Amino acid sequence: MSTLTALVVVCNEEKRLPACLDKLRFADKVVVVLDKCTDGTKDIALAFGAKIVEGRWDLEGDRRNTGIAACDTEWVLEVDADEHVPPALAEEIRRTIAATSFDWHEIPVDNYIGERLVRHGWGASYGKAAYPGLFRKNAKTWGRDRVHPSLVWRGKKGPMLHNRLQHYVDKNISDMIRRLDSYSTAKARDLRDRGETWGSTASNIRRLVSRFFKCYVRRGGWREGGYGLIIAICAGLYPLLSHFKAKYEKE
Repeated sequence: MSTLTALVVVCNEEKRLPACLDKLRFADKVVVVLDKCTDGTKDIALAFGAKIVEGRWDLEGDRRNTGIAACDTEWVLEVDADEHVPPALAEEIRRTIAATSFDWHEIPVDNYIGERLVRHGWGASYGKAAYPGLFRKNAKTWGRDRVHPSLVWRGKKGPMLHNRLQHYVDKNISDMIRRLDSYSTAKARDLRDRGETWGSTASNIRRLVSRFFKCYVRRGGWREGGYGLIIAICAGLYPLLSHFKAKYEKE
């Protein structure tokens, strides 16, 4: 029988982690990576019987690769503390790993802003409509970046699952704006490390327009009213802000 580890990488998530781990009881094992944690996250993870990996990582890719290496089952399911696996998805995951001949599968995502389900308009480096979260242990390697690391895959991609992960991505609009600031700061540090600024200002203005159009029009953000408009604006601003921060800020 195929075995599964649920992997959760966290930094000070004592408020959100209990609900996340409670939805992962269907997994054979749980690994929780604690990155610079100073709150009660460790005690919560231990209470749920999770295997603990503690450390300090500057790069998102490094800490996620460390977590994958700590998993000792055939399959890995990567989730974050703000994500819940509902029962229907849990059942589909177990069926999939028992029967699939593929090496990794994407999972569709329902994103929530507060209690509001916002299904349309995500993407362009600002939110995810789906993600490659279910994979054989040796199939996935993260790149060495602080934000949105690249992925290296081995093996064959299978069909997307049908049931959706629940992602409580932002508490409110202010939280969305704080996330944009955090993402663009981390991206700028990655760019500076490589001696880049992500192209010219003009090219990033073009990116702003194209990303806004992609999210608001092509991905149906207009269906979500003001939320869809804000998502499209943030997605468009992300590369431009990252460019300016990489060019003008030192830290």
